[in-house]
Amino acid sequence: MVNVVFIAGPAGSGKSTLTSTLATWLEGFEKSVCKVNLDPAAELLPYVPDVDARRYVNAREIMVERGLGPNGALVVSMDELLNYTSDLRTEIEECASDYVLVDLPGQLEIVAFRLLGPRLLHELSSGHRATMVFLIDARLVSRVHSAYSLLLLALSAMYRLNIPTVIALNKIDTIVDLSKYSQAKIYEKVYEVAPIYRLLAEEYECASVATKEVFIDFSISLQLCEVLRQAIKPPVPVSAREAIGMDLLIAEIENSLASYE
Repeated sequence: MVNVVFIAGPAGSGKSTLTSTLATWLEGFEKSVCKVNLDPAAELLPYVPDVDARRYVNAREIMVERGLGPNGALVVSMDELLNYTSDLRTEIEECASDYVLVDLPGQLEIVAFRLLGPRLLHELSSGHRATMVFLIDARLVSRVHSAYSLLLLALSAMYRLNIPTVIALNKIDTIVDLSKYSQAKIYEKVYEVAPIYRLLAEEYECASVATKEVFIDFSISLQLCEVLRQAIKPPVPVSAREAIGMDLLIAEIENSLASYE
């Protein structure tokens, strides 16, 4: 059975870089990989897509032809892409790969919060094992209130798209000097400096991390802390750019794929 991995996250979180790095890592273990670009507005990619939404819809052309702005053109492009889901599906099937890595558009809300999102993901993965990797930029969770915001965004996308999800903290090389530590020590240092782990770790009381600065009503932050701990596992620390943490990420992806069966 084919394993379909949707790679999602806010703009700039490193989705395309992770797609490239993860594909290279899997191929190093003699796994065949089909790389899918699902962003009609993508201009430069760090990989050569095997299946490319731009063959069917081009956001730049739509922007010029219809006099739309970049975001409006992307919305229209994604709506039109639904007309080609059977073609995309056929191309994916023809890859005959062990893994299909689907690089989702940079604007998360277009897929996660519009009607087309669940339908598109379902039609591309129907009959296969599927999971989503949701990326969080390590630089954006340097404070507890930032961690709350991005985890709530991840939780919202998980429920909206209704698919098993692995959360990964990407760009750990921006918060830890990788040259100073062994790989095991790198992870320890990330756990130490990134508040997102204290927020989700059971060994910390929610009251100790859910500071009054986060919400006007402190009780709300406590309740949300408990909800997040029930719904979300601590993120996998990775650096797509430096190919750090790919083994941990693949292990979590495999666990998530198994839960889809």
